[in-house]
Amino acid sequence: MITVTEAEQIILDLINPLNETENITLDNALNRILAKSVNSNLDFPHWDNSAMDGYAVKFEDVKNATEKEPITLTIVEEIPAGYQPKVTVKAGESSRIFTGAMLPEGADTIVIQEKTIKENNQVKILVAPPKIGDCIRKKGEFYQAGNPLLKAGICLKSAEIAVLASANCDNLTVYRQPKIAIFSTGDELVNINQDLQAGQIVDSNQYALAAFVAAHGGIPIKLGIVKDDQQALKESIAHAVSIADIVLSTGGVSVGEYDYIDQILAELGAKIEITSVAVKPGKPLTVANFPQCVYFGIPGNPVSALVSCWRFVQPALKKLSGISNNWKPTFINAKSEQNLKSRGQRETYFWGKLNIKEGEYEFELAGGSQSSGNLINLAQTNALAMIPVGTKLIEKGEKIKVMQIN
Repeated sequence: MITVTEAEQIILDLINPLNETENITLDNALNRILAKSVNSNLDFPHWDNSAMDGYAVKFEDVKNATEKEPITLTIVEEIPAGYQPKVTVKAGESSRIFTGAMLPEGADTIVIQEKTIKENNQVKILVAPPKIGDCIRKKGEFYQAGNPLLKAGICLKSAEIAVLASANCDNLTVYRQPKIAIFSTGDELVNINQDLQAGQIVDSNQYALAAFVAAHGGIPIKLGIVKDDQQALKESIAHAVSIADIVLSTGGVSVGEYDYIDQILAELGAKIEITSVAVKPGKPLTVANFPQCVYFGIPGNPVSALVSCWRFVQPALKKLSGISNNWKPTFINAKSEQNLKSRGQRETYFWGKLNIKEGEYEFELAGGSQSSGNLINLAQTNALAMIPVGTKLIEKGEKIKVMQIN
């Protein structure tokens, strides 16, 4: 067995980012990876504007205003958002202005309305603004036209899409989505909606892995169930390798009499890089390299399958998709809410919930058995607590490294 860190590095070294791109519109940009940096020809803000509801004034006119000796100004114009001012503010004058509205010529400061009293076409300034330019968002304060707006290699989420929309960018160059072939192996498996016979189980891995791939920006290609037959497996693997960037198969990678995956991969010319990792759950992990794709043979137990995806496949998908950095999982320190025991021989992961209580991260173990076959208590978990090799006990209240998974 190799260590988890060694396995992670081997996998990342095998993965080459996609260099194929396509053009899309902003409506289709969610979770896509930018392949070309975006600039804008607009300044942000586009023009000086008010950050508050109030009055646009000359600072020199109001700098000495107090409640006992307010300054009275004539209101020469009302400026709502979206309106272009027509009147230049002169000494002794002001313009009623609203949040986001364009600053009129001649004004250099905003007095917020809470510090004023309006009387017909005049306004009394009760308190002097703290400084010239107060409550004004200056043109180009947030971004100057022509500078990089968003860099290549980032994943587009809601905030980035909002930025692009504001910059009037509707045509984007992104990396194509990775194609991930998925199939399950085992004579005991049946498809959903089939009547279960004695000894049979529904293939949940096909759905779990497809959802995992889609959540990480890939295109899942579900190839179904393959029985424990060497020829059928060989044909399925050869087909999967020919159509995908990554292949994920579950089952058939341990040391049982019906575990044929490693043998078949070698027959098909793959270079097998990993066969087992010192990790629990998920020890039997096969990673093989074909010229055109990387093959992951992961355990058939449903929890082991997902843990293997979160720990090893997720970094590979991130790098393959074109994300520029931060491929590895995120670990944070949290206080354990229970005693966590391990034999100390393998890096061990426990699933549960990461919570924040009184400003501190806490890890709460999922209830029930922490068996790799117990898929039920994996629902609603969002983190994996990790016990390193050589450690047998983390006592309640101790700090532990926790990997975020959702």
